[in-house]
Amino acid sequence: MHNVKPLPAYLLQRYHGWKATGYKENQQWYRRLATEGQRPRAMVISCCDSRVHVTSIFGADQGEFFIHRNIANLVPEYLPDGDHHGTSAAIEYAVTVLNVAHLIVLGHSSCGGVQGCIDMCQGHAPELEAKESFVGRWMDILRPKYDLVADEPDPAQQSRLLEKHAVVASLENLLTFPFIRSRVDKGDLSIHGLWTDIGEGGLEHYDHETQSFYAV
Repeated sequence: MHNVKPLPAYLLQRYHGWKATGYKENQQWYRRLATEGQRPRAMVISCCDSRVHVTSIFGADQGEFFIHRNIANLVPEYLPDGDHHGTSAAIEYAVTVLNVAHLIVLGHSSCGGVQGCIDMCQGHAPELEAKESFVGRWMDILRPKYDLVADEPDPAQQSRLLEKHAVVASLENLLTFPFIRSRVDKGDLSIHGLWTDIGEGGLEHYDHETQSFYAV
């Protein structure tokens, strides 16, 4: 693996700075986490987007959240077909091993994955239509929701609406997992849908009764 290179200097500097300050000041806490294991109360499924900083939004420390990130914070339907399913595996571990009490799907504004889905549905992204496109096939999870926003004339509003539909689609798909549905029905697990506005720092939650998002 001769193509593997050392870390860039700026990352090494940041690491050493953290080790000398952040780690040193909380050394006992880190060692406790290492020896006693993790007991997160919630799992957060968010987008890979570097602008979405889950722990900062909620002021969370190490050990509080079990976080899984993927393109457009999507959850596929339950499909135990023997193939590789990274998102489903993370969910299974969080629910059946860590016994989290909350599953949170966090969407966000200006989502590139959602925009890619729109472009694909409008015929503007043939590269995503290709069978070998990992992004395109992943966005097929959201594709059925495009019909709900297809007639929206404002592109910005169309993106915003589909971003929120991505959250709803993931919530719907979470409930296709038998081990989630049974825990939700018994009251041992709750699921939550959120959407954050990156530029404004806003946060909205999904109300299933009104099927709408409201500011928290």
